[in-house]
Amino acid sequence: MVVVVVHLSHSPPMAWLSSVSLKKSSPPPATLGILSFETAKIMSRLLSLYNSLTDDEINRLRNETISSRGVSYLNSDDETFLLDLAFNERLDDLDQAAIAVSRLASKCSDFGLKRFDLLYADLKVGLIDVEKFEFGSKRTNKVIEKMKKFISETANLNVALESLTELEQSEKKVERWKNNLDTKQLGKTNFELLNQKIEYQRKQVQCYRKTSLWNQTFDKSVGFMARIVCVIYARIYKVFQPETNLSLKNCCLLEDRKFYLKKNKGPSKSGPIPKSSTKSLVRFPSRLSPPNPDLSENIGFAVDNNTIDKGNKNRVYRLAPQSTIGACGLTLRYANVITFAERCLYAPATIGENARRSLYEMLPKKLKEMVRRKLKSHWSKKEDDERGGFYGGDGGESLAEGWRNAVEEIMEWLTPMAHDTLKWQSERNLEKQKFDADPKVLLLQTLHYSDLEKTETAIVEVLVGLSCIFKYENKRNLRGSVPSYR
Repeated sequence: MVVVVVHLSHSPPMAWLSSVSLKKSSPPPATLGILSFETAKIMSRLLSLYNSLTDDEINRLRNETISSRGVSYLNSDDETFLLDLAFNERLDDLDQAAIAVSRLASKCSDFGLKRFDLLYADLKVGLIDVEKFEFGSKRTNKVIEKMKKFISETANLNVALESLTELEQSEKKVERWKNNLDTKQLGKTNFELLNQKIEYQRKQVQCYRKTSLWNQTFDKSVGFMARIVCVIYARIYKVFQPETNLSLKNCCLLEDRKFYLKKNKGPSKSGPIPKSSTKSLVRFPSRLSPPNPDLSENIGFAVDNNTIDKGNKNRVYRLAPQSTIGACGLTLRYANVITFAERCLYAPATIGENARRSLYEMLPKKLKEMVRRKLKSHWSKKEDDERGGFYGGDGGESLAEGWRNAVEEIMEWLTPMAHDTLKWQSERNLEKQKFDADPKVLLLQTLHYSDLEKTETAIVEVLVGLSCIFKYENKRNLRGSVPSYR
């Protein structure tokens, strides 16, 4: 008979995460092994979320990000709406991280940890007092430091294993080479150095396996992450609840919130997420109501036969209104166009004629027509002035400078949003995910929720300006290269 000794936690919410010790006759708890790398990435995601909720980051979100010119002009100047986007995206990110933790929890020997899905579900419906999980407390900081150390050691193990693999491949090549040559041809070739490197690298791998997550149990690793998930959830509630006017313990209709009832007779441009005509009850803060019945799947965690359900990823991403770039599927394309235009403006020497042609081909048909009409109108009005500039005066230098100043002014607020768009995509690319605990870019900082009409108008102005600058400067250079005969 197996004797189970249960050590009750002094913290009521963590009673779910009780520690269980077994007799020596029981098999030892399973260690992570190869799953240590996946675990380290999950820990990195949690640390990234944790770091994004510090006082400094929240102040930066409120005072810099939301009030930046690009975000307020292209996305929305409604602070409540933007904070709601940030709140829901952070919550979605936490949901996805908690799903990953739940998968690992199923391998735990501790029954409480094994049912982490129920703990998180209870937390979301308000059955657990979030005040018990203190952000920045001494206990929490201790867990955070341990996770950082494990992430660092696991990253070192990953590098050491890659180096060992390369050395072992070199060893195999050397062995094949030795088999194809006789002793005289080998001469005094020294293979000892390679063998020493391989031996040293194997010792490094063994050392990192002992100090990294590789040698840690599922119970210990999941226990750390489960606590941090709860702390992050409590912090999200504390930071955003005053702004969103929601309660953890009561049901509410998100559609009834004031910023969803803005006076808006026509289609919203850079405005709030459109509300459904049919109201549906949801519990804070599990999900936004879908804009139409076809999108009514569960998002995040739902209590259903004691299971945890994984819904569509990134709810905020697919709720962009029809008047936005994201709804038209042009987010990445326009971000690439803007960054390409940035190169044309600040590093024109690196851009050839073929590259400029490629930039034009990147544009959708509608944007090509807008650029063509704008250029035609400009040159028809400025034809006489340009002739005067070409044959006399400053050769269009003042006009080129005027266009440059205008384009730079637009690019000053447009370029950061394009870069953040590409960064947002890169950070969420599973193949490129690293052991990075820095705060992630929010969707509200990207072009995804940008008003289509405003963004296209800005891009057209930039492209027309670049065309004029290029033409004026080419004529000026041509004029300078023509010899003068007197």
